[in-house]
Amino acid sequence: MIAEIGHFALILALAVAAVQAFTALAGTGRGNAGWMAMAGPAALTQAVLIALSFGALTHAFVTSDFSVANVAANSHTLKPMLYKVSGVWGNHEGSMLMWAFILALYGAAVALFGGNLRPSLKVRVLGVQALIGIGVLAFILFTSNPFERLNPAPIDGRDLNPLLQDPGLAFHPPLLYLGYVGLSTAFSFAVAALIEGRIDAAWARWVRPWTLAAWAFLTAGIVLGSWWAYYELGWGGWWFWDPVENASFMPWLAATALLHSAIVSEKRDALKAWTVFLAIIAFALSLLGTFLVRSGVLTSVHAFATDPSRGVFILAFLVITVGAAFALFAWRGPNLAGGGSFLPISREGGLLVNNFLLTVAAASVLLGTLYPLFLDVLDLGKVSVGAPYFDTVFVPMMIPAILLMGVAPLLQWKRADGTGALIRLKFVAVIAVLAGFAIWLSIDRAGALASFGIGLAAWLLAATLYEFAARVRLFQSGIGDTWRRIRRQPRASWGMTLAHGGLAIAIAGMTASSAWRTESIQVMRPGDSVEVGGYAYTLKGAKTVDGPNYTALRGEFEVTKGNRFRITLEPEKRTYLVSRMPTTEAAIEPTFLGDLYAVIGDPDGKGGYVTRIYFNPLVPWMWTGALIMVLGAGISLSDRRYRIGAPSRSHPPAGAAAEV
Repeated sequence: MIAEIGHFALILALAVAAVQAFTALAGTGRGNAGWMAMAGPAALTQAVLIALSFGALTHAFVTSDFSVANVAANSHTLKPMLYKVSGVWGNHEGSMLMWAFILALYGAAVALFGGNLRPSLKVRVLGVQALIGIGVLAFILFTSNPFERLNPAPIDGRDLNPLLQDPGLAFHPPLLYLGYVGLSTAFSFAVAALIEGRIDAAWARWVRPWTLAAWAFLTAGIVLGSWWAYYELGWGGWWFWDPVENASFMPWLAATALLHSAIVSEKRDALKAWTVFLAIIAFALSLLGTFLVRSGVLTSVHAFATDPSRGVFILAFLVITVGAAFALFAWRGPNLAGGGSFLPISREGGLLVNNFLLTVAAASVLLGTLYPLFLDVLDLGKVSVGAPYFDTVFVPMMIPAILLMGVAPLLQWKRADGTGALIRLKFVAVIAVLAGFAIWLSIDRAGALASFGIGLAAWLLAATLYEFAARVRLFQSGIGDTWRRIRRQPRASWGMTLAHGGLAIAIAGMTASSAWRTESIQVMRPGDSVEVGGYAYTLKGAKTVDGPNYTALRGEFEVTKGNRFRITLEPEKRTYLVSRMPTTEAAIEPTFLGDLYAVIGDPDGKGGYVTRIYFNPLVPWMWTGALIMVLGAGISLSDRRYRIGAPSRSHPPAGAAAEV
């Protein structure tokens, strides 16, 4: 009965979304205040109904109701409670229900916290959100019903994919979807503004926090997924340029560009058409990622294997949604000329070049991801586009972007002295050169590119700290004045400093772990030792242990370095009782300079075990830097200016209206 309630709630939510879309868009078009007033309550009602549906599916998983086909296919009575709950979104149907739920939550948030928006803009945003909701809810109800019944019900279920039975994968999809789906709000703001024909500072101010929230969640989701792949798959790496990894990375690049473009639109009334274009592109890439994961065109540990009819539905939804938005943009776009002019050497110019590099980088990732699929569809053979392509094309575009990140915050708006800014950064340049040279000297046979990467990270970190010091006049005025300036810094400025500094730390970790990772693969018997990265790994033995729904071969390594460092690592190779699928659980010990990483494999039948030992330099820096970036985004979101909106002039000058 509870499952039927959840199904009926979804049907009601679709009806409410249709009412919300019609009353919002038709009401604003006709100036009907009564219809417009219905949009907010409808958005809240839709969120409540989908929450009820999501709760009903969660109840079915928690109680192991195997009469529901989705539960029978993705759960089991032996499964721990955490994975019974995460099983709700560990499958196609449940994850799409989560997609719809998060979309409704964002719509409800606009209804609740959009009090400072222009009424017409707010209602149109809710109308566009409802149109997206109609497409998603229709897809769920007509092709992916999560409440379909089985009769007779099986005694037990087939279990969740063992690779998904992990804490990292329990929280990775919700965070990723909060980012993916969150970009729908920026899209709705863009389309609503195009319908209204009005782009101004208030619009840009309101786009920024919604985009920033989505960017923060997307960053956290990508990092958590990378961390899961790092320790769960046992291959010692953290990024494979897998097509589904790329599907989440491309919207992140577009959202990063959108954030910076919205700053120019807000501060200088410039780049308005470009900001709207990026808002459409960012959500389009999110929908493309949804299509790639669920259409069956990809084979990946991340992908859902689904029938082609679902892929056709999503592709049609993608084409209609994005095509309509671009058609509207083509109509309104030529009239969105920015009011603020600027010279190439200015902060606006720096942000524009940053946008260009990020957009081209996203396009290069898109090309490398889709090219093999196009060849396959056209029956022109199968090719694999992997790390060599992306390292050759993507990385060189990021180098000037990172260099520019150090310079742009020191440039003035509209017109700046570029030479003066570079002269002010001469000490930063010296620090970067010394850091790269020191790495080249201290690490035997250090490659020039790797040393340059560390120098680049040092450049960005030192430039970020220098910009903050200049902002608070550190060492330029008295301690009291500096302290007052620190206390008065807007939270958005703190967030920028943390985000840029966190990226610098992450770049150092990425560079070191990619360039200087050491590994050793061998057969070891108890008592054997191998030295990797200056640490001695001794296999003490291996034994079979029982888990709640698996059995595991657990190895024991004693790791020593000199007479002062001694730890124990216990990697496992698990076999799940229902699916009989094996998984790898690496044992990892983080240190300041890198991760000690051990994996145990199958026995060789002669008393030995296949083992893989890695030392991954500075990997903890990468995770730490990413967390600092997310923290910076969270601090920026708490800025009071995002809650009160853009200030309005009581007496606007003649001709200052932003009406198109």
